[in-house]
Amino acid sequence: MSDIVFLIALCALVTYLTRIGGHLVLSRFGAINHRVEAALNAVPVAVLTALVAPSVATQGLAEAVAIPVTALIGLRKSLVVSVSGGMICLLALRAIGS
Repeated sequence: MSDIVFLIALCALVTYLTRIGGHLVLSRFGAINHRVEAALNAVPVAVLTALVAPSVATQGLAEAVAIPVTALIGLRKSLVVSVSGGMICLLALRAIGS
């Protein structure tokens, strides 16, 4: 059990250092180039796409429908609402399909 707690603490520390490291590096610059800012703004979308695209390509129809539904909800609502809506859609489609 202590190994698991140590691993979780270590992962939390690495995550924190990664996040604070970006802020520390960017705080050294007075103003960042608009291209760098645009690239940094695109990172969350790129990471999410990299995580979701394999699921769309390899899973069934329920996943392929639920992911765009989640994205559409996310355009207007909060993250919690969009993920909840996507999960409800996925579960409903899986229930219908089975």
